[in-house]
Amino acid sequence: MAHPEHLAKLTEGVKPWGRWRKQNPEVQPDLRKANLRGADLHGANLSKANLSRAELIGASLIRGNLSGADLYGADLKGAILVDADLLMADLRKADLRKANLGGADLREANLSKANLSRASLIRANLSGANLIRADLSRAILVNTNLEGANLTACSAYGISVWNVRLEGAIQSNLVITPWNESPIQVDNLEVAQFIYLLLNNEKIRSVIDTITSKVVLILGRFTPDRKVVLDAIREELRKRDYLPVLFDFKKPASKDLTGTISTLANMARFIIADLTDPSSLPYELATLVPGTVVPVQPILMEGQPEFAMFVDLKTRYHWVLEPYQYTSPELLIAHLDEGVIGPAEAKARALGGK
Repeated sequence: MAHPEHLAKLTEGVKPWGRWRKQNPEVQPDLRKANLRGADLHGANLSKANLSRAELIGASLIRGNLSGADLYGADLKGAILVDADLLMADLRKADLRKANLGGADLREANLSKANLSRASLIRANLSGANLIRADLSRAILVNTNLEGANLTACSAYGISVWNVRLEGAIQSNLVITPWNESPIQVDNLEVAQFIYLLLNNEKIRSVIDTITSKVVLILGRFTPDRKVVLDAIREELRKRDYLPVLFDFKKPASKDLTGTISTLANMARFIIADLTDPSSLPYELATLVPGTVVPVQPILMEGQPEFAMFVDLKTRYHWVLEPYQYTSPELLIAHLDEGVIGPAEAKARALGGK
């Protein structure tokens, strides 16, 4: 047990405490309920120390060693724990509001019911940590590692999540509403902030409605003669208040790129697919169409054959429409409404669109 006289030395700075620890390496310091408010503990070795219910408000524990420490119910409001070692530390019910835990090692730490409201967890490693019922409201998580962490029933209201690693994490029943509102729960930390904004921000809802009712995905090739046609279609769609997104299939798409195209397709009102000289487009359509219930309106220069697999796609998936064949780009544009947009819009409405 640490003697009371050493508590005074601890609050004076790291060096006196460091000398005592070197002289007593086998001792697990007992600092229960100690008043260490504002203490400068930069680099202090508090490994396995008993700091349960200790007052560490505003304390500086930069690069401190708190591995295996008992911090149950400790008051760490505004504490600076940048790059601190908190491996397997017991932080149950600890108050970490506005604490800076940037780069801290919190692997397998127990943060059950801890209050991390407005805390900074930038670059922190919380892999395998227990965060059951922790309060993460308004916390900042950027490049944070949460692999294998348990986030069950966390409060995620106002959370900021960017580039977070969540492989193997348990994310059930995350509460995205503040404490004084009826709870709404989701099961994905990365979408928690978006869902809340979607529910409570009319402008964002309007943007989403605009995207899903206005976006038209145009798939084709950017060869010189085809690009002229696709650019003309894009310009005409703009005149009709659509938001055209043009994608060039000059070569087979990578797995990531196929995923991007699928995301865009699922956001679209309808898809225009140029089957003339299609290159890799047949393969991409065969990959995209089965899982994307969005009208596909093909266009085809008269005299050009449909690719071999197209008949199967049209037979199996009713949202793939009959190709509109045209004799010249000028006539295609002249008849764009009745030949391309009209059938696509009719199918969109039949599929449940407005």
